[in-house]
Amino acid sequence: MSQLRVRFAPSPTGYLHVGGARTALFNYLLARQQGGKMILRIEDTDVERSTQESVDAILQAMDWLGLDYDEGPFYQSERFDHYQAKVQQLLDEGKAYRCYCTTEELTVKRELAMKLGQKPKYDGTCRERADQPAGQPCVIRFKAPPEGDTGFFDQIKGPIVFDNEELDDLIIQRTDGTPTYNFVVVIDDAEMGITLVIRGDDHINNTPRQIQLYQALGYPVPEFAHVPMILGADKARLSKRHGATSVMAYKDEGYLPEALLNYLVRLGWSHGDDEIFSKAELIKLFSLKSVGKSAGVFNPEKLLWLNSHYIKTGDPVRLGAILCEHLTATGIDTSFGPDPAAVVKTLNERAKTMVEMAASAAFYYRPELEYDSEAVAKFLTADHQPVLDLLLHKLEACSDWTHDGIEAVFKGVMAASGLKLGKIGPSVRVALAGGTTSPGIYEVLEVLGKEESLRRLRIGINKIV
Repeated sequence: MSQLRVRFAPSPTGYLHVGGARTALFNYLLARQQGGKMILRIEDTDVERSTQESVDAILQAMDWLGLDYDEGPFYQSERFDHYQAKVQQLLDEGKAYRCYCTTEELTVKRELAMKLGQKPKYDGTCRERADQPAGQPCVIRFKAPPEGDTGFFDQIKGPIVFDNEELDDLIIQRTDGTPTYNFVVVIDDAEMGITLVIRGDDHINNTPRQIQLYQALGYPVPEFAHVPMILGADKARLSKRHGATSVMAYKDEGYLPEALLNYLVRLGWSHGDDEIFSKAELIKLFSLKSVGKSAGVFNPEKLLWLNSHYIKTGDPVRLGAILCEHLTATGIDTSFGPDPAAVVKTLNERAKTMVEMAASAAFYYRPELEYDSEAVAKFLTADHQPVLDLLLHKLEACSDWTHDGIEAVFKGVMAASGLKLGKIGPSVRVALAGGTTSPGIYEVLEVLGKEESLRRLRIGINKIV
């Protein structure tokens, strides 16, 4: 078994973003491939913005995507006492100090530095201060090494080095006593035994500060791999204006989890020219060496194409259950009516999303159809009645209610009437589905069943004026 330990550590301040889902996926694939462990940690130190609703949404999205984890979820909010003890450890060892500079003073310092063309970093005013003014609020800053450099080898980006002069003394505890992100993430990753940190490349600038904290606290430094960002078509960072960015929004819009996973893994990772991968194939093939260094551009059309592929090739029974969920969401009762799996088989070749399929499938489950008035006026007319009466009579006598048996009845009616299917079909379709759009006539009749099909045909004939 591998010693690999990775983690996914979302902040519960909103939904699970597709960028976060891709990070979770990369961690998951590597852990499963190498027989390692994936840990889920909820980073809820931002007490004001973190909500249980967001935690639930993240867990639901992980579950829907099938990204199971081996340990967790762990919550940082349950470890505040431990973080404060670590802050005190650094203070006691002279590796951190209290800073009494006010927000206004820091603003003045920052503006002056920028005016002088210098980096707007903290100038170390309180770094060697010995007094502790009673009752005066303060933050705790880490005493960063002022000289030399801090570097690491990124498993995606390659070697990265930062000049320590560019890094200021990081705040590790706020005036209200709460710890900051860069501090607690180091403690948690170290004490959870994380050996490889895979995260978005917006964290690259945090990494040298965190490495210094690992070293100051006496922890081993893990390896790092920073994944490129996901951009919209305009090359700006992916946001709501580009469309849905929430994982669960894609579920609601009728996307399948396997389609979204397949799409997200290809945003930055490749295996030759292959586009379609099962989860098992991804676990076998995934490698950080094949993750590109540049940002991926989100292409909704590509995702839609993948989704239609998985709808065409998916298990009809499973898709039928998903179809019922979407139909129920629109107020349609699916507790009676045809077998959902049979319905899926009549619609899966054309549907691009399950929402689209649900819209097309609604007529199957409506005891009272909503008729298209123009279609009724055009196809349920007196000149169509003789052939519809004949068809009804022949179908009533049909003992083989299968596609082939139904087709044989139609061929007999066409031979007797001298009419082709193109002349008969539209009228039958309006009677069965309420409009001129539906799957093939024979398939619809077979799926609806004999009793319901005959009932609808009689209602349609009765609409003829």
